[in-house]
Amino acid sequence: MIQRKQSIWLLLAALCAAGVFLFPLYKGEIKTGDVMQGKALMVPERFPFVLIAVVMSVLPLVTIFMFGDRKRQVRMSVMGIVANSTFISLMLFTVTRWQSETPPLLGGSYGIGSVLPVMSIILLVMAIIGIRRDEKLVRSVDRLR
Repeated sequence: MIQRKQSIWLLLAALCAAGVFLFPLYKGEIKTGDVMQGKALMVPERFPFVLIAVVMSVLPLVTIFMFGDRKRQVRMSVMGIVANSTFISLMLFTVTRWQSETPPLLGGSYGIGSVLPVMSIILLVMAIIGIRRDEKLVRSVDRLR
Protein backbone atom coordinates (compact mmCIF):
# COMPACT_ATOMS: atom_id res chain seq x y z
CA MET A 1 0.00 0.00 0.00
CA ILE A 2 2.87 2.33 -0.79
CA GLN A 3 0.79 4.19 -3.37
CA ARG A 4 -1.70 5.58 -0.85
CA LYS A 5 -2.41 9.29 -0.28
CA GLN A 6 -0.38 9.41 2.91
CA SER A 7 2.72 8.42 0.95
CA ILE A 8 2.29 11.58 -1.11
CA TRP A 9 1.82 13.67 2.04
CA LEU A 10 4.91 12.13 3.62
CA LEU A 11 6.98 12.72 0.48
CA LEU A 12 5.86 16.36 0.32
CA ALA A 13 6.64 16.76 4.04
CA ALA A 14 10.16 15.42 3.43
CA LEU A 15 10.64 17.80 0.50
CA CYS A 16 9.47 20.76 2.58
CA ALA A 17 11.80 19.76 5.41
CA ALA A 18 14.70 19.40 2.97
CA GLY A 19 13.91 22.83 1.55
CA VAL A 20 15.21 24.50 4.70
CA PHE A 21 18.73 23.71 3.46
CA LEU A 22 18.19 25.84 0.36
CA PHE A 23 16.27 28.89 1.58
CA PRO A 24 17.22 31.43 4.27
CA LEU A 25 15.41 31.33 7.59
CA TYR A 26 15.82 35.04 8.29
CA LYS A 27 17.25 37.97 6.34
CA GLY A 28 18.37 41.20 7.92
CA GLU A 29 20.42 44.32 7.28
CA ILE A 30 23.40 45.38 9.37
CA LYS A 31 24.82 48.88 9.33
CA THR A 32 28.58 48.95 9.78
CA GLY A 33 29.77 52.54 9.55
CA ASP A 34 28.07 53.99 6.50
CA VAL A 35 27.65 50.69 4.70
CA MET A 36 24.49 48.56 4.80
CA GLN A 37 25.11 44.83 4.49
CA GLY A 38 22.59 42.05 4.02
CA LYS A 39 22.94 39.06 6.28
CA ALA A 40 20.96 35.83 6.13
CA LEU A 41 20.52 33.05 8.67
CA MET A 42 21.03 29.80 6.77
CA VAL A 43 20.68 26.21 8.03
CA PRO A 44 24.05 24.88 6.76
CA GLU A 45 25.89 27.54 8.78
CA ARG A 46 24.65 26.28 12.16
CA PHE A 47 25.34 22.70 13.29
CA PRO A 48 22.25 22.24 15.56
CA PHE A 49 20.03 23.32 12.69
CA VAL A 50 21.69 20.81 10.38
CA LEU A 51 21.14 17.91 12.79
CA ILE A 52 17.47 18.65 13.35
CA ALA A 53 16.86 19.39 9.66
CA VAL A 54 18.37 16.04 8.64
CA VAL A 55 16.14 14.24 11.15
CA MET A 56 13.01 16.07 10.01
CA SER A 57 13.88 15.35 6.36
CA VAL A 58 14.70 11.65 6.73
CA LEU A 59 11.89 10.61 9.10
CA PRO A 60 9.04 11.07 6.59
CA LEU A 61 11.02 9.22 3.91
CA VAL A 62 11.62 6.26 6.21
CA THR A 63 7.99 6.36 7.29
CA ILE A 64 6.78 5.88 3.71
CA PHE A 65 8.36 2.43 3.57
CA MET A 66 6.85 1.25 6.86
CA PHE A 67 3.45 0.76 5.24
CA GLY A 68 3.09 -2.69 6.78
CA ASP A 69 3.06 -1.36 10.34
CA ARG A 70 0.60 1.53 10.48
CA LYS A 71 1.01 2.12 14.22
CA ARG A 72 4.73 2.63 13.71
CA GLN A 73 3.96 4.95 10.79
CA VAL A 74 1.83 7.13 13.07
CA ARG A 75 4.55 7.17 15.76
CA MET A 76 7.23 8.12 13.25
CA SER A 77 5.01 10.86 11.84
CA VAL A 78 4.48 12.23 15.35
CA MET A 79 8.25 12.15 15.86
CA GLY A 80 8.55 14.15 12.63
CA ILE A 81 6.12 16.73 14.01
CA VAL A 82 8.18 16.94 17.20
CA ALA A 83 11.38 17.41 15.15
CA ASN A 84 9.75 20.17 13.10
CA SER A 85 8.44 21.87 16.25
CA THR A 86 11.91 21.69 17.80
CA PHE A 87 13.39 23.22 14.66
CA ILE A 88 10.86 26.07 14.75
CA SER A 89 11.56 26.73 18.43
CA LEU A 90 15.31 26.74 17.88
CA MET A 91 14.89 29.02 14.87
CA LEU A 92 12.78 31.54 16.81
CA PHE A 93 15.25 31.50 19.70
CA THR A 94 18.21 32.00 17.35
CA VAL A 95 16.50 34.80 15.42
CA THR A 96 15.62 36.61 18.65
CA ARG A 97 19.19 36.27 19.88
CA TRP A 98 20.54 37.20 16.45
CA GLN A 99 18.48 40.41 16.40
CA SER A 100 19.95 41.59 19.69
CA GLU A 101 23.60 41.00 18.70
CA THR A 102 25.95 43.88 18.15
CA PRO A 103 25.83 45.44 15.64
CA PRO A 104 22.06 45.21 15.81
CA LEU A 105 19.95 44.37 12.80
CA LEU A 106 18.14 47.41 11.43
CA GLY A 107 15.49 45.57 9.51
CA GLY A 108 14.70 42.00 8.83
CA SER A 109 12.15 39.52 7.64
CA TYR A 110 11.57 35.82 7.85
CA GLY A 111 12.48 33.88 4.74
CA ILE A 112 10.82 31.01 2.93
CA GLY A 113 12.86 28.56 5.00
CA SER A 114 10.98 29.57 8.13
CA VAL A 115 7.60 28.66 6.60
CA LEU A 116 8.63 25.24 5.28
CA PRO A 117 8.69 23.46 8.69
CA VAL A 118 5.13 24.68 9.34
CA MET A 119 4.04 23.32 5.97
CA SER A 120 5.80 20.06 6.81
CA ILE A 121 3.84 19.79 10.08
CA ILE A 122 0.56 20.31 8.21
CA LEU A 123 1.49 17.62 5.68
CA LEU A 124 2.48 15.20 8.45
CA VAL A 125 -0.87 15.73 10.16
CA MET A 126 -2.62 15.00 6.86
CA ALA A 127 -0.53 11.81 6.54
CA ILE A 128 -1.53 10.73 10.06
CA ILE A 129 -5.18 11.24 9.17
CA GLY A 130 -4.71 9.06 6.06
CA ILE A 131 -2.89 6.35 8.02
CA ARG A 132 -5.66 6.25 10.61
CA ARG A 133 -8.27 5.97 7.85
CA ASP A 134 -6.38 2.99 6.43
CA GLU A 135 -6.23 1.39 9.86
CA LYS A 136 -9.95 1.89 10.31
CA LEU A 137 -10.63 0.39 6.87
CA VAL A 138 -8.49 -2.67 7.61
CA ARG A 139 -10.25 -3.22 10.94
CA SER A 140 -13.67 -2.98 9.32
CA VAL A 141 -12.67 -5.51 6.65
CA ASP A 142 -11.30 -7.88 9.33
CA ARG A 143 -14.63 -7.71 11.15
CA LEU A 144 -16.46 -8.86 8.02
CA ARG A 145 -14.34 -12.01 7.67
